[in-house]
Amino acid sequence: MEAIENTATVRPPWNKGKIVGQKAPSKLKEIWAIRIRLQLAVRRRELALFNLAIDSKLRACDLVSLRVRDVCHGQAVASRTIVLQQKTQRPVQFEITEPTREAVGAWIGHAGLSSEDSLFPSRVRSSVHLSTRQYARIVDSWVRQIGLDKAQYGTHTLRRTKATLIYRRTKNLRAVQLLLGHRLESTVRYLGVEVNDALEMAEQKDSAGPVGVNGR
Repeated sequence: MEAIENTATVRPPWNKGKIVGQKAPSKLKEIWAIRIRLQLAVRRRELALFNLAIDSKLRACDLVSLRVRDVCHGQAVASRTIVLQQKTQRPVQFEITEPTREAVGAWIGHAGLSSEDSLFPSRVRSSVHLSTRQYARIVDSWVRQIGLDKAQYGTHTLRRTKATLIYRRTKNLRAVQLLLGHRLESTVRYLGVEVNDALEMAEQKDSAGPVGVNGR
């Protein structure tokens, strides 16, 4: 019997032509470039989303799932809050800086959100809150606007940014571990500590620059 030729379409690997692995954290100049564009365009939702992504260091799934009550005490945006992470079921606490509180408060007021509402409601009727895919597309648009290669950046870029800046400034792994809600060994791998330290020494860079990403 003659063999039947397989005419099924062979799909290329999902990662063909893509850069995989950890995304690099954003630099301070990139953070400010995105923030200023969002401020000038009066894009309240995106500014609140961007600032909170940097401050919270949350995974995309946790960030988009936030409710107004998670970041507010009564009518005011809290300066600190605790969120239970979906992936690890570990609580993580983070600071909400003043510029982020202002951006989040302005977005809540503009959108008329109440305590039980999703902080970042979806514009798609079938979804209660912004999806991680929608969030990823928004991040891609930010990256393109400042002329960067979107293949080099992603939602995890924003999660890593402030933690990396804090580590470079303080070399305090325990502090970063607590801020990310990680186990210590995970934090070491996550930051690529040995590699970063070696590069800093080789390039003879001064790591004592400012930690803050909100001009503080």
